[in-house]
Amino acid sequence: MAISHDSIQSIQIVKSDKSYIFLKRLTDIIISALVITLFLPFSIIIALLIKLTSKGPVIFKQTRVGIGGKPFTCYKFRSMFADAESKRDLLRHLNEADGPVFKIRNDPRITPIGAFMRKTSIDEIPQLWNVLKGDMSLVGPRPPLPCEVEEYGDRELKRLSVHPGLTCLWQINGRSNIPFEQWVELDIQYIETRSFRNDLMILVKTIPAVLTGRGAQ
Repeated sequence: MAISHDSIQSIQIVKSDKSYIFLKRLTDIIISALVITLFLPFSIIIALLIKLTSKGPVIFKQTRVGIGGKPFTCYKFRSMFADAESKRDLLRHLNEADGPVFKIRNDPRITPIGAFMRKTSIDEIPQLWNVLKGDMSLVGPRPPLPCEVEEYGDRELKRLSVHPGLTCLWQINGRSNIPFEQWVELDIQYIETRSFRNDLMILVKTIPAVLTGRGAQ
């Protein structure tokens, strides 16, 4: 589903201090490149496990919406069976999330090791390539699907006024356990108060959130 032209036109890109933008991008490049390199042996093991436990590609590619409503290809380790996308509508009645988000707590489409990857956020390691490319940042609102953006109002569209990220206030405040409206409020709070110091604070607090798997689905 394409995002309407009117919706894209209504998105106002947030202007920030040049020094903040420079430090943020520099941090994105250094950390993403470092983690990709350090996790390469581990990523190879994960790729082999994915291949051995289910049919399909190792990397799942999906169109997501970035800053200014611009679509980009988002990368993840595949945690669902290859035909998962085609079964989404059949399982829509089981959706446990509110708003435009689709979440099922024991999703039958998840592969044998998919639940573990999602719980530990291992499936999101390939998104570091998105960060390195500049599609995403380490810190920012999570990138939505085009079909989700189609249901956005003016307030939700503010999430697209900055680069999407791997983690944000939502990640350290409960993740999937919080309702969509609160998720949006946390993203807007981040956008209106963002600074290099706040980004570092969120990154530090993300570590225990990921290690404990709090609120992950």
